[in-house]
Amino acid sequence: MIKMEKINKTYGTGSSRVEAIKEIDLEIKENEFVGLIGPSGSGKSTLMNIIGCLDMPTSGDYFFEGEKVQGFSSNQLAEIRNRKIGFVFQNFNLLPYATTFENVELPMIFKGASSRARRAKVMELLERVNLAARAHHRPSELSGGEMQRVAIARALTNDPRLILADEPTGNLDTKSGQEILRIFEELWSQGHTLVIITHNPYIADCARRVVKLRDGLVEEDSARM
Repeated sequence: MIKMEKINKTYGTGSSRVEAIKEIDLEIKENEFVGLIGPSGSGKSTLMNIIGCLDMPTSGDYFFEGEKVQGFSSNQLAEIRNRKIGFVFQNFNLLPYATTFENVELPMIFKGASSRARRAKVMELLERVNLAARAHHRPSELSGGEMQRVAIARALTNDPRLILADEPTGNLDTKSGQEILRIFEELWSQGHTLVIITHNPYIADCARRVVKLRDGLVEEDSARM
């Protein structure tokens, strides 16, 4: 699904030049569950942005499902993000005045799905994350764990091939975080490809493969049973 060859990302020029990631070779196959781990400044967020087609490398080659994405137009990159990748962020990124239902429904409106199709899909997804009873609650009426489950449901609306989760338990208590990880494991067992970006070794240990970054380089790449 993902293949990276000699990926570099540099910010700034001259004395302010920063090499965020250097010579990254990385391959992620379909239905892998990968934990991308590293301390602050290790390059993991930069690498996530490139994997998610939110940014382009300075040099190197990136292939998504066999297609080299460098040179794609902004519309082509948006098409990949909207139809093939589901994003889950630490801060949830929910619309504060929209209900749970409306937050999950929004990507389907942009896609042009009918009202009937949207309702059926949204309720199916809310059932999957055990939030159907909260469909008409706004984010201010939800716990942190519930808000993250809304974000996961929203990420699934367009049946993405890849789910990218950036510190998905970073703002949650231990119990809520474990519930979110349980949902991710279920999604992986159902055939999704997952990449979780985190600085927390415990979170990464839930993945079936761990890629450790340090100073912009891959320090370790190991599979787990």
